[in-house]
Amino acid sequence: MANKADVNLTGVKQSKGVWLVKVPKYLSLQWDKATEKREVGKITIGKKQGKTDVCFSLNEDLTTLCTAGDKDASLQVPREHPFTMHTEGGQTMAIFSQSDTDGISLEGMVVHRAECRPVVNDDYMRLKKLQLKESTKPQRLSQQLEKAVTTIFKPVANHDFNLEHEKKKKSDGKMVRAERQIVLDMLFSAFEKHQYYNIKDLVDITKQPVTYLKEIVREIGVYNSKGAHKSTWELKPEYRHYQSAEEEEEMQTT
Repeated sequence: MANKADVNLTGVKQSKGVWLVKVPKYLSLQWDKATEKREVGKITIGKKQGKTDVCFSLNEDLTTLCTAGDKDASLQVPREHPFTMHTEGGQTMAIFSQSDTDGISLEGMVVHRAECRPVVNDDYMRLKKLQLKESTKPQRLSQQLEKAVTTIFKPVANHDFNLEHEKKKKSDGKMVRAERQIVLDMLFSAFEKHQYYNIKDLVDITKQPVTYLKEIVREIGVYNSKGAHKSTWELKPEYRHYQSAEEEEEMQTT
């Protein structure tokens, strides 16, 4: 089974409400240029015709967009970005963050959804023109060589990952069918530890050929084709309190 990371749910107790805002790509790139703990802009929240009016104003120091190879030394990105507010639509959403050590924490529950859009002005139109120009540039260019290439690169006879795969196959050996009852005991023992397995995990546990294993699993298990446990197997209700033959003998002797 795949390892599951622990999730820090301190944010639930703190009842933190967060905004989920979609921003243009160029704006996030400008934010990355800011030094740590530096102000990237200001958000103003007010009322306009009875509705909430939100606008983000980018810091003036971050409005310069350097363009290498262009005639202009620099290009200005729009400063003003009004928010377009969206309804929740009956959904409950949360924001999680991942640390450098792969720790997952709950930052809070989404209380507002919005989209940050720029004011269409001359700066914005020049920016869009530049983006369109960049997108039409070919990814690869042909180049005429002045002299023939004399360096010869010989292909690798066998790559390291191929050698490792062959070594693993030899060490594991060819899977041989075990007796049906032995496979059943291994399956029931595995399902006592976890309720859901995919077929790949069951192959690793039982060391049985996948076609042979599926025949047995279909008799005792149910395949989940949808839901939270999609593409996994679980035991049929009548097999969920199974005891192996050895356990039954031990129960009788005691």
